[in-house]
Amino acid sequence: MKVSIIIPVYNEAKTFPEIIRRVYNVDLGSAKKEVIIVESNSTDGCREIARKYRKMSGTKVIFEKKANGKGSAVRIGMSNATGDIIIIQDADLEYDVNDYKRLIKPIAEGKTEFVLGSRTLKRGHWKIRALKGDKMSSLVLNYGGLIFNLTYLILYGVKMTDIATMYKVFTRNSIKGIKFKSTGFELDAEIISKLLKKGIKPVEVPVSYSSRSFMEGKKVHIARDGFRSLWAIIKYRFVD
Repeated sequence: MKVSIIIPVYNEAKTFPEIIRRVYNVDLGSAKKEVIIVESNSTDGCREIARKYRKMSGTKVIFEKKANGKGSAVRIGMSNATGDIIIIQDADLEYDVNDYKRLIKPIAEGKTEFVLGSRTLKRGHWKIRALKGDKMSSLVLNYGGLIFNLTYLILYGVKMTDIATMYKVFTRNSIKGIKFKSTGFELDAEIISKLLKKGIKPVEVPVSYSSRSFMEGKKVHIARDGFRSLWAIIKYRFVD
């Protein structure tokens, strides 16, 4: 079994080297590892850092000419993945790569083709985003997550606890024939929506999470990306 780990990178020079180190060192047991770095023409030196990994075994480094959004970078990564299982990994340190084994286990055991790493299972929704010095943004983000989950329950009849999680893990076979279109953070919603429409329901497993604030580099735009994600959930229920 081979696991493709897609890492979209844009202006994350402070954390990029450390997350790469952790990804290279994480134990996946007998599974082979393929690391796909998609660098989106950062202005903080990430491109120069990414060049250092071009000759690393089991690594692909792809350079975008300009930053087209996280969704665009992830789509490029998916189109270049050769693994049986695909994991999406941000270039920051909010999530713990040691959860990989837990994430791929339901797929390896043949229980599902799609896993979501839920930040809320066993912890409660209000603990997942506690942005330092920004209680209002924390409140809005947490309420937004609840709205997304409720929208999926109403439109798709599927109950989930954390659809906005970065840890989306799925088989490469499950996305065959699906054309993804999103260029921004709304790709998260598009992936879930289109796999659900294909009859593939996710299994949720709890994962670790330590939120960073906007001052620390968080990039999601609450109003713009929140609206786009909600619209994607609705739109892809009715169109391809």
